[in-house]
Amino acid sequence: MADQHGFFDLDERYAALSKAGDPLERLAAVVDFELFRPELDAALRRSDRKKGGRPPMDAVTMFKVLVLQALHNLSDAQAEFQILDRRSFGRFLGIDDGDRMPDETTIWRFRETAGKGPKPQH
Repeated sequence: MADQHGFFDLDERYAALSKAGDPLERLAAVVDFELFRPELDAALRRSDRKKGGRPPMDAVTMFKVLVLQALHNLSDAQAEFQILDRRSFGRFLGIDDGDRMPDETTIWRFRETAGKGPKPQH
């Protein structure tokens, strides 16, 4: 019979990552990514969600995905795989097992939309 994993197993893995000197943990400690939220929200021009539909991924989380891509030279497909595969990426993004993960299309759409910048006001 396979061993059941306990609640603290994930904590132990994260502690081992920290002990090994996870550079993403250090980056998250040095950079306050929440400072980017106002600019991201302005650039994304998201709807008010009154029409329903699936809620978008968090803007700061998605920005951090772009940071991971730049640091590790990852395509959108590779970023999707690495987010699913690497505990250090998940911890950096604030995503745990069972949470919704950004797929390659979501990453591409975020980059395209955020890259256009805020809508000009007349």
